[in-house]
Amino acid sequence: MKSVQKVLSVVLAGAMIAASATACGSSSSSTAAASGTGTSSSSSDYLNLKVGESNKDIKADLKVLTNRTDIVDTKLKQYAAEFKKLYPNVNIKFEGVTNYADDVTTRLSTKDWGDICKIPSSVDKNEFADHFISYGSTDELGKKYRFVTDKSYDGQCYGIASVGNAQGIVYNKKVFKEAGITTMPKTPDEFIKDLQTIKTKTSGKVIPLYTNFAAKWTMGAWDSYIGVNATGDATFMNQKLAETKNPFAKASFTEGTGPYAVYNILYTAVKDKLTESDPTTTDWESSKTKLNNGQIATMVLGSWAVNQCKTSGKTPDDVGYMPFPITVNGKQYTSIGNDYCYGINKNATKDNQTASLLFVKWITEKSNYAYNEGCIPIVKTDKLPSILSEIEKTTMLEDTPAVKGKEDEFTQVNRDSELSLKDDNKHVQDIVEAAQKGSKTLDQIVSDWNTKWSDAQKNDNIEVK
Repeated sequence: MKSVQKVLSVVLAGAMIAASATACGSSSSSTAAASGTGTSSSSSDYLNLKVGESNKDIKADLKVLTNRTDIVDTKLKQYAAEFKKLYPNVNIKFEGVTNYADDVTTRLSTKDWGDICKIPSSVDKNEFADHFISYGSTDELGKKYRFVTDKSYDGQCYGIASVGNAQGIVYNKKVFKEAGITTMPKTPDEFIKDLQTIKTKTSGKVIPLYTNFAAKWTMGAWDSYIGVNATGDATFMNQKLAETKNPFAKASFTEGTGPYAVYNILYTAVKDKLTESDPTTTDWESSKTKLNNGQIATMVLGSWAVNQCKTSGKTPDDVGYMPFPITVNGKQYTSIGNDYCYGINKNATKDNQTASLLFVKWITEKSNYAYNEGCIPIVKTDKLPSILSEIEKTTMLEDTPAVKGKEDEFTQVNRDSELSLKDDNKHVQDIVEAAQKGSKTLDQIVSDWNTKWSDAQKNDNIEVK
């Protein structure tokens, strides 16, 4: 108990100092870091928390905001019940938020949004300390946990990853086998050829690639493949993209690699009628069943989707996960990264913060949640789930963090360009619409993106290389 109390004492003291500094016109987070507020003791204490032993008598009513509206009344209630067996006086209520990123971003402007949320990507790194407590030193936490850098700022970690994901393609193994495809595609051309083969062999009864256009948020997956998967470079997303001249142009990378190659797979598949006939009628929930039973051959989604597809039909063994079909200098790469990260409200009561720390540690380390969802567990020594056996044959890399002093560079350019990669998915939907209607070529689309990117670089005084 002493260990957790020490964590919170340090954190709350840091928050008070930070608030005071803000009033003086300084950055709250930078001031906390500069003062060394609780850096080593916070991380050490969180790392040494013993769930089920520490703070057994704590009382708290927690509200947890979640994007998992599909399991908010089922599985998540079961997890809360399991945690309550360890902490009988802690009551947990999950609140499902459908339009999660936008709605939670708005609610963070208040102080009473709840106790735990999954931090939206729209929150700038230099604002983390304004909303969340620190789990401790990023360096110390990184010795045990994966994905600690995404929600870190000035050496402090404000978000513990819920789970990790790999970036590949969900597919129906039986459909591929019956189409005579026994070797997984390694290039965009091979993938498009396989999709055409499936369409031909099944006389159009199977949708080769399902876009999930109507759900909108699902289209954002495509942005996640333009880094490691498309370049083989772990520094591309956080250190180079914001400073790259015309990063979306075909000519900026070797043929068949880079961001253009990723989006060209989608454009070509739609143009060649290898996707659903009317993208506006796609339905996310039923798509999982259709992939399970072989009505859909592939969907470009993170590995988190595999288990949902497996459990949505009667043939879970037919659902597989293949590497993304881009090869860089003879090697296939797979990006691995965190899903949403848990942030704990800095304005919650001390007991609620303590209970929240314990719950986050339990759900990420002891509950088996990651394996149940087919995701990558965040503890480095834990094995990968079996569904990633094909992905493990590739080179798996995590994005390298931004260079110190440039942590917000990508966020600024991404936002000011209004492309909003991995956030607002309209630009990916535009590709589908243009390919279907024949209104623009992909070169015309990315030319517009490059112009917006370049303008944002100029406005944000980014040194272009």
